[in-house]
Parts: sequence; C-alpha cells; structure tokens
Amino acid sequence: MKKIIVPIDFSEYSGYALKTAAKLAKKYNAELLVLHMLEMSEIMLSASDGLQNQKAAFFLQLAEQKFENFLKKDYLNGVTVTPIIKHFKVFSEVNDVALKHQADLIVMGSHGTNGIAEFFVGSNTERVVRHSNIPVLVIKNDMPDVNFDVVAFACDFSEEAITPYLNAVKMFNKIGAKLYLVHVNLPNEKFKSTLEIEKGVVNFFSKAERNLDKMEDVQYVCDYTVEDGVLNCANKIGADLIIVPTHGRKGLSHFFVGSIGEDVANHSTLPVMTFKI
Repeated sequence: MKKIIVPIDFSEYSGYALKTAAKLAKKYNAELLVLHMLEMSEIMLSASDGLQNQKAAFFLQLAEQKFENFLKKDYLNGVTVTPIIKHFKVFSEVNDVALKHQADLIVMGSHGTNGIAEFFVGSNTERVVRHSNIPVLVIKNDMPDVNFDVVAFACDFSEEAITPYLNAVKMFNKIGAKLYLVHVNLPNEKFKSTLEIEKGVVNFFSKAERNLDKMEDVQYVCDYTVEDGVLNCANKIGADLIIVPTHGRKGLSHFFVGSIGEDVANHSTLPVMTFKI
C-alpha cells in the first residue's frame, strides 16, 4: 500500500478518517492524498463579472486556509501529505484522483445511523463507493489502533464474489490477518440446505483458490436478516473489520441473494471496507 486518499469536509468524522489513514500510512510507509471538494458553482468560477471573480477567489482562499489549519495535526508528523482541492463537489472525481495517482485505498468518515439516517443511500460515502474502482474503508469512530488481525468477509459464494475475495486476500495476507468468510442462511424462500451451501462453497474455492484448504475458514450463520447474521458473527469471532462486496456503479445491487450491503455498514460499530465486484 503506497498511496491512501482521504476525502475531508472538515467534520469530526472526516477527522476520524484522517487520523486512521495517518496510522495506516505510518504502518505501510504510504503517502496521504488529502482531498477537499469545494461547493462552488461553475457560474461563479467562469463568470466574467468582477464581483463574482472576487467572490470565487475569496472562497477558494478561505478553503485553502481552512484546509491548511485542518492538517495541522500532531498525528500527521512524519507522514507525507499531499493536499488536493477540487472546485466542484463531484464524487466521481475521487475515483479520478485515485486512478491518476495510482492510489490503493480510500478512507472516509461516516455518521452512519447515529447522525445521517442513511449511510449508503443518498450519502457522500455511497457516492464515492459507487464510483470507486479501489477499496473504500469507512470509519465511524475514533479508532485507537488499526490492527486488522481478524477480518469478516461477507460472502454469498457466487462467482462474482471471487474477484473481491481474491483482492481482499491479497491485501490482508500481507499483514498476516485472519480472514473468515461469513455466509448467512435466511429462513425464507432463499433458504438453502447444508448440502446446497457446501456445494456452493466447494465450487467457489475450486475456482478461486484451486483447492479447498480455506473451507475451514467459512462461518455459517442462520439468522433472520443478513445484517444481523454478519454483525453477530463478526462479534462472535472478534473481527476488527467487516468487508462488503459492492456492485458500485450498478447501484446498491444485492451482494447477497435477497439482501443489501448498506444495512451491514449502516449499523456496524466496526469499520467496514468495500471491494468492488
């Protein structure tokens, strides 16, 4: 991991994200690209009127000063920080910045259901996740450490989950983390027998790993909702992080059969990382 992007809006939660990203940067000797997007209209920036130009210059200078003050944190000492200001609040630009700088990870803060009613739907975080081609780590609290020793990967064992799974394995094998795959069986029309589930798991690992060595790392959970199953299992195994595959630009499609990933991220007290399918 060489480069980490942190979009900030000067809120308490973007401060949590910046602090976590700084710890990751020190751990991996990575550079932080700290991104702020101004809410300035194109009319203000392109207008020939002198007063409008003065207003645009004033707001830009004000943002730069606020940005500079926000970055005066002790925990950033010893970290290479590159500030980036974009004139418009276009969330696809976060992915553009990531591609341009060949970044490995985006770290964002989120209120979750404790503040904004929706974590994914309609939120800035959802917009970034939808456009991002790289993993997005969502932080909801001030984290004392970033030792992701135990990771819960929510999985339906479909073929489209193979790529995000392999990407997650590649990332977390480097730090020696233990990755468990969590499958939730629901008591509805989507219910599967143990034999049906195990056939799916065998097919998944045969294609993903070309062996069945990781079958012992699968956690089978029966619960009334996928959200409850994933969160309860994550707590049971002592997970430090939950990984949720997402369809990104396709919208909030189902990453499990019959359930949606934002419910997991919305109510989790643990950090959540998304990997694009």
